[in-house]
Amino acid sequence: MKLFYTPVLILLYLLPGVQTADPINSVADLIKQGNIHELSKLFAPNVEVTLMENDNVYSKAQTELILDKFFNQNKPKAVKILHKINSNPNYKFGVLIVNTGKDTFRVAFTLKETDGSLKLIEVRIETEKVK
Repeated sequence: MKLFYTPVLILLYLLPGVQTADPINSVADLIKQGNIHELSKLFAPNVEVTLMENDNVYSKAQTELILDKFFNQNKPKAVKILHKINSNPNYKFGVLIVNTGKDTFRVAFTLKETDGSLKLIEVRIETEKVK
C-alpha cells in the first residue's frame, strides 16, 4: 500500500518546482533574435510605441512594421535584462539594454493581461544615455 502513495507524493513534491516560461525573458529572447513576427503574436490590438522622440498608438500590424524596420536597421548583438517587475500576475514590466554593435538602446515594455493572456501594450525604445 505504501508503494502506491510514493509516486503520488513524489509528483506533489515536484509540482511546485514546475514553472511556466517568464514572459519578460521570452520578449528579451525574441528581440535578441530579431524575431519581430513572433513577438507580434504578443501585441495587443493597439500598442503605444515610443521610438526615440516619436510616440503614438499604433495597430498591431503597424507596430510589427515599425519594430521590424527598426530592428532590421539595428540588428541586436546582445540583450541584457536590466530590470523587471513580475510580482503582479496581471501586469509585467521589463527594461532591456540592447547592444547593436554600433549603438546601445534601452527598450522598456509593458505586458498586461487581457482576455486571459498577457499582451504587449507598450514599447519604448531610446538611446542608452549611460554607458
